[in-house]
Order: sequence, then C-alpha cells, then structure tokens
Amino acid sequence: MNYFKKILRYAIPYKKYAYLNIFFNILYALFSTLSFLALIPVLQVIFSDQRTVGKIPVYQGITEVTSYIQDSMSYYLVTYINKYGDFKVLMFMIGLIVAIFLLKNLSNYLAMYYSTFLRNGVLKDLRNALYSKVIQFPLAFYSEKRKGDTISRLSGDVDEVKNSVLSVLEMIVREPLTIIFSLATMLFISPKLTLFVFLFLPISGFLISKVGKSLKKGSLKVQQEQGVFLSILEETMGGLRIIKAFHAENLFQKKFEDSNERFYKHSNKVMNRQNVASPLSELLGIITIGVLLVYGGYLVFVDRTLDASFFLGYIMLAYNILTPAKAIAKASYSIKRADGSAHRILELLEAKNTIVDIESPIQKESFDHAISIKNISFKYEDQYVLKDFTLDIPKGKTVALVGQSGSGKSTIANLLTRFYDVNQGSIEIDGVDIKNISKRSLRGLMGIVSQDSILFNDSVADNLKLGKPHASDAELLEAAEISNSYEFIKDLPEGFETNIGDSGNKLSGGQKQRLSIARAVLKNPPIMILDEATSALDTESERLVQDALENMMKNRTSIVIAHRLSTIQNADNIVVLSKGKIVEQGKHQELLALKGVYYSLVEMQSLS
Repeated sequence: MNYFKKILRYAIPYKKYAYLNIFFNILYALFSTLSFLALIPVLQVIFSDQRTVGKIPVYQGITEVTSYIQDSMSYYLVTYINKYGDFKVLMFMIGLIVAIFLLKNLSNYLAMYYSTFLRNGVLKDLRNALYSKVIQFPLAFYSEKRKGDTISRLSGDVDEVKNSVLSVLEMIVREPLTIIFSLATMLFISPKLTLFVFLFLPISGFLISKVGKSLKKGSLKVQQEQGVFLSILEETMGGLRIIKAFHAENLFQKKFEDSNERFYKHSNKVMNRQNVASPLSELLGIITIGVLLVYGGYLVFVDRTLDASFFLGYIMLAYNILTPAKAIAKASYSIKRADGSAHRILELLEAKNTIVDIESPIQKESFDHAISIKNISFKYEDQYVLKDFTLDIPKGKTVALVGQSGSGKSTIANLLTRFYDVNQGSIEIDGVDIKNISKRSLRGLMGIVSQDSILFNDSVADNLKLGKPHASDAELLEAAEISNSYEFIKDLPEGFETNIGDSGNKLSGGQKQRLSIARAVLKNPPIMILDEATSALDTESERLVQDALENMMKNRTSIVIAHRLSTIQNADNIVVLSKGKIVEQGKHQELLALKGVYYSLVEMQSLS
C-alpha cells in the first residue's frame, strides 16, 4: 500500500469531491439499512393476526432494549391498524419503503457523480506529471528504457490506479458503513444471533486476504509485459519500411505474438485470482446465513424470544452485509493490483533527472566571444567516446567536424546543447560554464539541424514556429525562401497551413530537411549546429540547401558536422577526429597539403 498512498496525494486538489462522495456514501449506507428495517412492520401487518392493543411498553434499560423496540413497534402498529385499517397502514408502509429506496439510490448516484470528478482529476494530473517527467528527462534515459514501457505507464498503469481511487472510497466509507449500520441494527434485534456473525467475519476476511496477496506481483508482470508489446508495436510502426523490405513480417509477428501470449497468461492468472473474491465472499456469507437460520429458527419456534417478522428482517439485514463484503473483497484486490501499477508510475515520477539547472542559473541572452571546450571526456556506458578533448570556436567562425563514424562528432553537438553532460572537463560560452547557464537560455542561443529531419504531425507553419511561436507571416516566408523551401510549400494544397502527416511523411526527404533548416533559420540563433544536415539529400536538393546554409551561416557561429566533405570546404577551421581525439585541423587547402587523414577521406569520397 505504500506506493498507492503516495499516488493518493494527487487526490488532494479534488478533496471537495472526495468529501461530497463520502457524505453521500454515508447517506447511502444509512438508507440501505433503513430500507430493510422498514420491511419488518410490513411483515407484521401481513403475517400477524394480533389486533388487540396491549399496554404501552416501558423502557427497562439497555439490557431489555430489544424487547422494548419489538413491543413498541407491535403496540403502535396494532393501534394504527385498529384506527385506519390493515390496507391503509400497509400502503403507508410501502410508500415509506419506496421513499427510502429512492433516497438510497439518489445518494448512490450523487456519490458516483462526485467520484467521477475525483477519478478523472487524479487521472489528468497523474498523466500531466508523468508527461512532464518524460519530456524533461535527458536523452540518456531513453537509451536505457523501452519507449513502449513508458507509454504503458502513462496509459495502462494510470488507468489501473484511476479505477482503484473509487474502490478505495467505497472500501473506506460506503461498504464498511453499510456493514456497521446493518450490524448495529442486527445487534438491537438479537444480540445472540449477531454473536455468530462476529465469529464468522474475521474468518472470511482472513481467507479473502490470503487469496489477494499474490495479486500485486502478478499485476506487475501484466503491466511490464504490456510495456514490451507496446514497444514492439512502436518499433514496428516506425520501421515498417525496413520490415517489409527485408521480408521480416513473420519475425516481428512472432515477437509480438510471444509477448502477447505472456500477457495473456499473466492476465489470466491475475483475473482468475481476482474473480475468486466475489464467489468466495458470497459462499462464506451464505454459510453464515445458514447458521443464522438454524439458530434463529430455534429462537422463534422453540425459545420464543424472537418475533418471526423481526427474524425475517434480521435475515435480510444479514444478507445486506454480503454485497458490501463482496465489494470490499474486490476493492482490496483492485488496490493490490493498483499498488503494482503505482509502483511503476512512481518509478518514473521519482526517477532523478541528471541534467538539471543549478539554483539561480545565469540567464544568458547573447553570445559575444567564443565557445571553449576544455579537456572534456565523455562516455555513454563504459567506453570513452571523447578523451581530453579541447577546442576553441570563436564568434562568427564556422568550424567543421569531420571523421569516420564513431569518432565523436555528433557527441560534441549533444554536449554543447547539454543533451548529455560531460564526465570530465568543461564547456564554456564567453567564459561561463554551460552547467551554470539555464538550459532554456543555453538552448535559446542555439539552432539545430540534424541528420534525421524530425517533424511533427501538424501544419508546415506550426512546425516552423517551434522555436518562435509568434513569428509573423512575413518571417515565415523569409525563412522558407532562405532555406529554398518556399518553392514546394507554395504548391502544397493549403500552403503553410498544409498538414504534413506523421513525422512529415507526406514530404520527400529533401523537402523535410529543407523545412528543418527553415525552422532553424526562423529561430535566428547566434550559434548554429548542423549535424550532417545535407547527408539525406539528393544532389539537386543538396545544391539548393547548400546555398541556403551558406547564407544562413554568414555572420553566425556555426558548428558543422559533415559527412559529405564537399559541403565544408569554405569552413574557417576543419577539425579532423579519430577515436575521440583531434588528429588534424586547419583550412581545406592546408589539410589537403598535409596528405594525412583528411586527404584520405577526401580521396575516398572522390573515388566513390
């Protein structure tokens, strides 16, 4: 229950609805008991032939309270029958019962009405809190976690907890109060019979709790497996082109079916154990009622200390305990399941974000002098990608990073933007360590165009405005023209308002990349990072984009990570990397003259 208690703090903003739910649940429990109690005089009218008015009963103390209640009810009932007649009294009592049932069901509706706001409020706030964590976590977090597992926590696990919020309120308030009110009334009717009920209730509770203990563990397996098959689904949808190209449909079908089979088996175990709650509690209740019928029959027919109508009312009240007892059993199982889901949710909510702002970070609004990378070392897991790396990038200069795959080029871009933090050394902008600059203002100084054109299922305009939400139409048009995007945007069905589909799949690779460049141009940052920005383009698109990139980089500090060396010949400084270290640096012609690593890379690309 520890995990679930922590989740319940999300109910605090909705405590008004919780209080109203509790109030109407109390009324429901009260009217539920009264509805059965009101049947007793009806039974007396129907089955009793006593019509002689006796003496007015006198209260003799708490020990004789049951006899006093029975005698008083009989006295006043006979009095009213003699005055108004059997049928009129019966009609009045039936009307009273209907009114009580109406109030009972109205209370039930209002309790459910207010619980809806509570449950959905908790659901909304939990999802918002989880999404906030998801979007704030560093990229490293998702290299260790399955995306599908995170999606499962935001959907399945949150739903599991939401459904249990109502169960808790019912378990804490309505059902226990229904049992307490019923037992209190039964105690007044017959203390001897009620003693049997008290003996059987602890036994029932013990047996039900034994069944429920394994539910939390089973529920965890269900939710974890749901994360696995959601991951497979997410990978399938993202890589459908490759799956079809390599005829791997059967392979992925098998992976999904295996995971779905495990989910099926775990779900069956959990559901079957949960389904035991209702029949088990009902069976134990019927056994209790069977014992009550035997002993109650003795009190009515042999001992003659209990009136037959009171005994029938007593049995109905005893049966009234069964429904809430079953509900409590189901709710306790539901909470055990939800505790497993709450554990998975809290794992995400309480996970530490390793890349955070310091207290009172510097809000840097401009870039004035240089970027200094000082003796940095970085590793993703155990293997160092960069070791004692040092580089200065003066303002207004274009620095190109080249080298074989895995040499650390893209890592430098990730470190400059603080997508990752260095393990050793420091990166400074104008002499200020970027760890002391707020992430918002740091990234505000930078524009990024990556190799993968990351676009969203939205209009062209909204994709471009990502870095500058209030950009004017004139600014949009200018950014599109600089990036050579306007030539195809104007031909789209709705121009800038055309939806480009999921990940921009309605556009070609070259068009998507030009939109990515237009987005960076619109933001107009002082530092531009181009991570192999032209590698996905065909020759014609590359020529269109290269002009745009050169215009964009004028009077701007640019870090260009290049795969095609033809795109960086005019760079102020070309830095050649190998295994995380600088092996050569200089201008294009200087490096060719050395006839070293850079010369070899150029030769290989020329041959190809």
